[in-house]
Amino acid sequence: MTEKIVRAHTNIALIKYWGKRDEALILPASSSLSLTLDAFYTDTSVTFDNSLQSDTFYLNDRLQNKTATEKVSTFLNLFRKPAGISSPALIKSTNFVPTAAGLASSASGMAALAGAANLACHLQLTQRELSLYARRGSGSATRSIYGGFVEWQMGTCAADSYAVPIDDADWDIGMLVVVVNSRKKEMSSREGMKNTVETSPFYTGWLDSTANDLIEIKKAIRLQDFQKMGEITESNGMKMHGTMLGANPPLSYWEPDSVVAMQLVRQLRQEGISCYFTMDAGPNVKVLCRLTDSEKIKARFAKQFNPEQLIIAKPGEGLKVLTK
Repeated sequence: MTEKIVRAHTNIALIKYWGKRDEALILPASSSLSLTLDAFYTDTSVTFDNSLQSDTFYLNDRLQNKTATEKVSTFLNLFRKPAGISSPALIKSTNFVPTAAGLASSASGMAALAGAANLACHLQLTQRELSLYARRGSGSATRSIYGGFVEWQMGTCAADSYAVPIDDADWDIGMLVVVVNSRKKEMSSREGMKNTVETSPFYTGWLDSTANDLIEIKKAIRLQDFQKMGEITESNGMKMHGTMLGANPPLSYWEPDSVVAMQLVRQLRQEGISCYFTMDAGPNVKVLCRLTDSEKIKARFAKQFNPEQLIIAKPGEGLKVLTK
């Protein structure tokens, strides 16, 4: 019997998602825009099996604890209910990306789980419907349903807060991911986000400015204006981290090598190499660049970082079904 596996790639937000207006439904406080990457992904299968006593979840071939399994079970119930299924499930997931290290493992993980649950339940959901479901597992997962540049539209309610593809990114675009630290972070994105929204005096300004950033970056993408796109990406990411520094207590995911990487990007720009940095809720730095410049940029970073810390990524594709 062939096993069907669903692969979803991570995405890196260029216009950030930071803050919810509804915690339970994971409705964002603003729209966001991302680039799906080919280098990091999750493969997941779901099989309903009445011989099991309860849902059983393996991540990277390791049986997961009750807390992790309950989170997956709650998400699977969103699919089981409309399908009229009550059987326990065997969930097998392999992360080709460090978990909870600020490299969007939850985005690829929950998007792959949504796709695998859809297959197992024979629901035949559209990509838009899958995007709505994936959002309930992880906000950024709503964007990993698609490849290329993707916008998560904040919407007005749970029914219209989903992602839409913007551009297939089939032009000279790449990203160098600088893995400063692949360990699990001390404060999750969800906790950091909540604390920032509730306590940072800068947060309202962030929301006001990010709406305009989204309009401008979509124009830049449409015109394939790499410099403008990069400038907006870098500015938007730093504004998000500024809101965290204004939280109580202040929050920073940066490490010394994060700053080293950002400074090197600025230095490369001064030398005429067009590249821009962004960071999510973690210490790792993503360098947006032209794919044709990526090896040259990697070589410069290799003078200050180990080769295994440097990963070149191309634009990735949307959900894909594999057979094993």
